[in-house]
Amino acid sequence: QLQLVESGGSLVQAGGSLRLSCAASGASFNLYAVGWFRQAPGKEREGIACISEDDRVAYYSDSVKGRVAISLDSAKKTAYLQMMDLNEDDTAVYYCAAGKWVYVTPWMDMGSQSFDSWGQGTRVTVSS
Repeated sequence: QLQLVESGGSLVQAGGSLRLSCAASGASFNLYAVGWFRQAPGKEREGIACISEDDRVAYYSDSVKGRVAISLDSAKKTAYLQMMDLNEDDTAVYYCAAGKWVYVTPWMDMGSQSFDSWGQGTRVTVSS
């Protein structure tokens, strides 16, 4: 069973950058897809980025496209989410998730895919 632990969330000023990490234990990311979701107060959970471990195809939601980069270091069993030009709308709890049977395309619907393992979340707060 894959266990995931996120880190890197903090308070950051608008326009700043942040890198979130998602460390795996119990298994490797081999043949998994790893995704990042976020949930802002009073809003539904939103899938914002996803990457396939085998061919490194990536997906980004329109809300973060151009400001976010997802990457995966298989040797370190860690996924990353580099976020730039943050704004107040990026304030949320960020979760990473992994799924063995997630099909990643640049136009995928993350909400309809089956992610089996979830982290506990890391909070990002963007101040103006």
